[in-house]
Amino acid sequence: MQIVSDVDWAKWVPREVATLVFAICDGQILLIRKLRGLGAGKINGPGGRLEPGESLLDCAVREVQEELLVTPTGLEYGGDIRFQFLNGYSLHVHCYRASGVVGAPTATDEAIPIWSPLDNIPFHDMWGDDRVWLPYLIERQLFSGRFLFEGDRLLDYELDANTSITQSTL
Repeated sequence: MQIVSDVDWAKWVPREVATLVFAICDGQILLIRKLRGLGAGKINGPGGRLEPGESLLDCAVREVQEELLVTPTGLEYGGDIRFQFLNGYSLHVHCYRASGVVGAPTATDEAIPIWSPLDNIPFHDMWGDDRVWLPYLIERQLFSGRFLFEGDRLLDYELDANTSITQSTL
């Protein structure tokens, strides 16, 4: 079985860069049931791929607006995740925490909104890595993770959590 340290992370270059946003307020977290694309059918946070010339923060806001027809407020950078899939696909995701949203989250052809209590997050319907790093985002502890997947099955990971991690790309 391959493990995460088999990847040469020093030379690793992602095929795509993306953002994820998790609005957390009043003891709840805003999630989505993804309707299309990578992870369709799974529960996750709203987000998506960075467009050419776009900043990570602009991407984070745009993706939430497109997927749920709301605007996130009070965005804070939380950390980054590097995903390597055995089929060769690679993705670098930058995660944000929002203190709220303007508007009422609305279902679109991309996602169905789900407000979940923080003490009952549906990890069983999420990617395997979410239960590893999402608690750090919730607690405002910066993190950086490397995850190895075969399809949608998590094979191995490494996670660093400390306060010296900074947003690497704007």
